[in-house]
Amino acid sequence: MRRTIFFAAAATLMMAGTASAQQQPTPRPSPAPTAPAQAAPKGQPTAPAIQSVNVVDITELPKDTQTQVNQIVAQRGDAGLQTLRKSIDATPKAKSALEAKGVSSQQVIAASLQPNGALTLITKKAS
Repeated sequence: MRRTIFFAAAATLMMAGTASAQQQPTPRPSPAPTAPAQAAPKGQPTAPAIQSVNVVDITELPKDTQTQVNQIVAQRGDAGLQTLRKSIDATPKAKSALEAKGVSSQQVIAASLQPNGALTLITKKAS
């Protein structure tokens, strides 16, 4: 009796496996893209396009924020600051916003780009 149940169960499982294998559609290769998409390397999200530029002097910020900005500037060092300034000079929108405020990239000490494209440049007048 046990053998009969065992064989019946085994036969049922084999038939069920065969039936399900026949019902699965054959995988079709996906069509090749017509134009290669330029994607950012993994782990590096693309920066949003600059929609607006806001130039703010560090003295206009709250004291706590001024302290945070100064700590970030100290951690970045001169090399990081020069890289930031070169990047700003290479961005016409940012450069023209600075000129409109009567300052240059040499006075920029920090920058922040929001996901909505709002770029904030923090400046500090030479003392």
